[in-house]
Amino acid sequence: MASELPQDGGAEPVLDTHLHLWDRSVSTYAWLPPDGPLHADFTAEAAHAQLTAAGVGRAVLVQAEDSEADTAFMLAQAARHPWILGVVGWVRLDDTATAGRQLDRWQEHQALCGIRHLVHDDPRDDFLELPAVRRSLGLLARRGLPLDVPDAWPRHLTGVAALADAAPALTVVIDHLGKPPADAEEFRSWQTALRAAAERPNVVAKLSGLQTPGVPFTADTARPAAETAFDCFGPERLMYGGDWPMTLPHGGYPRTWEVTSALIAQLSASERAQVLSGTGTRVYGLREPVR
Repeated sequence: MASELPQDGGAEPVLDTHLHLWDRSVSTYAWLPPDGPLHADFTAEAAHAQLTAAGVGRAVLVQAEDSEADTAFMLAQAARHPWILGVVGWVRLDDTATAGRQLDRWQEHQALCGIRHLVHDDPRDDFLELPAVRRSLGLLARRGLPLDVPDAWPRHLTGVAALADAAPALTVVIDHLGKPPADAEEFRSWQTALRAAAERPNVVAKLSGLQTPGVPFTADTARPAAETAFDCFGPERLMYGGDWPMTLPHGGYPRTWEVTSALIAQLSASERAQVLSGTGTRVYGLREPVR
């Protein structure tokens, strides 16, 4: 699939800013379905084979569970594999003292580049507004660590603008464009919320995870959401994420790369470079690991 993307001479290696690994002997991953393609272990070796086949050279691992075990597992993988440039881990944001201790521990590793909490699985609709969480986000800002917000529509995307205003020194990363909905009326509401978030200069987004249940995953079906994102963020605040292995029910990495290639094909070479490497490298402060 790599050949489908216009090739830019001298471009930086493509960076996938949203890749998952998990090992069921390490953590429970309680959200995993009891069967199907996701109910398995996904290793760094398997992930690297998928990336290499698509011509993707680097990746950022993103937490799949709100646990120390998951973050420690990812950091260990980053220490073993030079192509893993960063890790978006987890800390207990609703307990600022604990979050500080965890950050001290995780930041002993060069790879830690961001923090995420599975807000879509948290029963508290106001999680990002909790005073303790806001104090913890201040810690992230002072340490130069972005906050990833996953699957934000509909519960959390409308609050991203207010969060960005309350913490202007914090970079907020909207994963998967906030998960745009299929319903036409909801889609318009999603557009309004995404545009409001994009008006804040400290908010960026990932062109990732655009598969919608019950809708064929093609460039045509994903294009309305992608074009909204290009319009309100611009390539300099968008970054590519493959979201493997979550994409396995929708064609896996090859289909994701094929669709992404088609969505960015109309951009200029410099704009493609921003989406495919520049934005993610800058936002996460990535550098080649010291071995």
